[in-house]
Amino acid sequence: MKYIFTGLLAFVFCMTHGQEKKSEVKPNYQLAAKFSPEKLRKMIFSTEVKPNYINYSDKFWYEYATSSGKNWYIVDPSLRKKSPLFENGEMAAKVTSIVRNPFDAQHLPIQNLRFLDNSDQIIRFEVQSTKDTVKSKEEIQKLTNKKDTLKKKLFHFEYNIVSKQLKEISDTTKEKTKPNWANFNPDTSRVYFAKNYNIYWMDYKNYQKALKDEKDSTIVEHQITKDGVQFYAWGGDQYSTTTGDRKSILEEEKKRKPVRLSWSPDGKYFVITRKDNRDLSSLWVIHNVDKKRPELETYKYQMPGEIDSTETELYIFDRANHQPRKVNIAAFKNQTLSLWNKDFSKENLKGKHYINYWLGNNQEFYLARSSRDLKRIDVVAVSVDGSTRVMVEERMNVYQDIQKPKLIAGGKQFIHWSQRDGWGHFYLYDISGKLIHQITKGEFHCNDLSAYQESTGTLFFQANGKEKNIDPYYNFLYSVNKNGGAIKLLTPGDYDHQLEGNELGNYFIDNFSRVNTIPQSNLYSSTGQLIMKLEEADLSQLFASGYKFPEPFKVKAGDGITDIYGVMYKPFDFDSTKTYPLIEYVYPGPQTEAVNKSFGRSMDRIDRLAQMGFVVISVGNRGGHPARSKWYHTYGYGNLRDYGLEDKKVAAEQLANKHSFIDINRVGITGHSGGGFMSTAAMLVYPDFFKVAVSGAGNHENNIYNRWWSERHHGVKEEVSDKGDTTFTYNIAKNTELAKNLKGKLLIATGDVDNNVHPANSIRMVDALIKANKRFDFLLLPGQAHAFGNMTEYFFWKMADYFSEHLLGESKMNEVDITEINKERPLTR
Repeated sequence: MKYIFTGLLAFVFCMTHGQEKKSEVKPNYQLAAKFSPEKLRKMIFSTEVKPNYINYSDKFWYEYATSSGKNWYIVDPSLRKKSPLFENGEMAAKVTSIVRNPFDAQHLPIQNLRFLDNSDQIIRFEVQSTKDTVKSKEEIQKLTNKKDTLKKKLFHFEYNIVSKQLKEISDTTKEKTKPNWANFNPDTSRVYFAKNYNIYWMDYKNYQKALKDEKDSTIVEHQITKDGVQFYAWGGDQYSTTTGDRKSILEEEKKRKPVRLSWSPDGKYFVITRKDNRDLSSLWVIHNVDKKRPELETYKYQMPGEIDSTETELYIFDRANHQPRKVNIAAFKNQTLSLWNKDFSKENLKGKHYINYWLGNNQEFYLARSSRDLKRIDVVAVSVDGSTRVMVEERMNVYQDIQKPKLIAGGKQFIHWSQRDGWGHFYLYDISGKLIHQITKGEFHCNDLSAYQESTGTLFFQANGKEKNIDPYYNFLYSVNKNGGAIKLLTPGDYDHQLEGNELGNYFIDNFSRVNTIPQSNLYSSTGQLIMKLEEADLSQLFASGYKFPEPFKVKAGDGITDIYGVMYKPFDFDSTKTYPLIEYVYPGPQTEAVNKSFGRSMDRIDRLAQMGFVVISVGNRGGHPARSKWYHTYGYGNLRDYGLEDKKVAAEQLANKHSFIDINRVGITGHSGGGFMSTAAMLVYPDFFKVAVSGAGNHENNIYNRWWSERHHGVKEEVSDKGDTTFTYNIAKNTELAKNLKGKLLIATGDVDNNVHPANSIRMVDALIKANKRFDFLLLPGQAHAFGNMTEYFFWKMADYFSEHLLGESKMNEVDITEINKERPLTR
């Protein structure tokens, strides 16, 4: 008995002593630095096949890079044949002999490769040389320093892939790029554009002059409208943004700009919308660092709940006399009109020119009309005589989504997408608006209608959640007949499938992976038959660096019922005998969730943070993604501040219960934009749970974020008085209201020219924290807009420092230089 007792004491001592001796995790700057974006570019090459279809056929070519260099291939699906476009070594020798710069098979700097129109044998491309040549007259005219007349010559080539003949061609044979302002009518005799906020046109002869010289004084233009002004324009102020002094603004107004008009198939009419935004309030950011004199950027920006006194106007123009007909389209106060255009196809091209056709026929076109609260959406047919008829009505007590219908059967029927039964599904209607039947049905969500085969009546569509016991976010391709029947799975396998196809719908490319598999690309027929395996990504350099795949997981949401899905990222030097702080990388949605489903390059943000010595997770939350049920998607409707926080908390708790290496007493949280908002909210709603947050560009006060997102996802209340007057009210909880709750460490960051989530969001949060007598940290990134641009890397290391200091107890915050960045950049004088 004595020996048993002594042994038990020894066991207990060893266990407790072992726990006491668990080595502390130290911040590993060196390991994190190994996976910077610059280094990842040299370890990750192509991960998907992006087809370039040859003259609208099923044949396609693509380029694919590995650690051995880049290769170019041509694929003929009907022959099940994949061939190199050329032999790299042979091409390198041919190019070298002309350019006089040495190249080899692994280093071919081919640019802008494309097939010649109406040929499947002739390709053209360019190669940059180091040879000096004189700039063109047009280039010199644009120069500030007229003496800077030299440039490096760009060689232009033409190559026959059958005869293997390469020849240099003049750059004058290079196709002229269509200017973005040119909108062709269907017979391409005229080009329409905007200038000084009005609609103009020129004939094709003058358009050719403009191609040679935009400022040619002999160009003849014809003005159509005369009353267009800034913020009440017919075109040319799509972004309603002005910068600089009055002189530069006036110069900008004189330039030709795009005009968003759509044509009837016969070219007799075009349609356009117009809205008077002159009374809408402006917003401003100041560009402090990129000009000698700080410059003001002004733009119209409507905030949620604000009064909108004007309505979108709809006009049909007769091409013969350019007289407009205003259409009475009113149904809802502050409604949104969505004009639909015909899908891209070969029929849209007249020669080399793309025609923007309306969705419809010569007599009518189709659009969506949505109420401001998006609870009412109509699909409307508009006749060229200005009369209208409602084809489909969608009504719901929460906001709705809408997709463009697909016209089939010679325009006699259309396929309509709706969430009316709580899931996204397809419905068949006749063109009068009579429902024929529901095509797809069940507890799954249909996404894109990828293609339709008129000859067989087959729909090809992408969907989530249909395959049982598989992550419901994984995307799959299916087919079904428009008349209903069995739905056929075309992309089997427990992966996320990203599809690439063409308008013909005979074949498609499946780029598939998970976060923990190597990306692959296969070619399939429309029946789901495997035609050939195309590529498998080369991750050899990445694995050689010590990379390890993250781990998908599934836990329960705060209700104990709903499954939520996430991914866990561990340090590559992970030691299960140690305990690690947990950091959540968050984005609340509701338009998406920041949870990777396929292999990608986000490791420079999430994987790399884990290498500092953290377990990092990203996990979904109720209300966070549209690709599940409508219930799931709209869970946060009316509570846009707090709806996702409980799920983030309970997910961390469940993982800590399962894994002893997670220290639930050291939990951090970070995110950008909506994630910046959410990470700060988490610190204030659960201040005893979340200990550290780094919040980037957060919309902390959603009452000053843009109307469209805020009203859509939170809701806006429409009130009609006894007199019939309609008003809108908007109330939402804000982070600033909870500033007094802060207990942990918080770093708030914003760019000073963020014209999406205005810096006022962060500054008001700072103001509230100061008034609450809280200590916190604030980082202003000069000259940066919403994404932080060229200061993204700086921000990462500031975040790494912050979490290391406050979760690991050690960092380089006291060092002046961020050596991890300096080592990446060559020293310059």
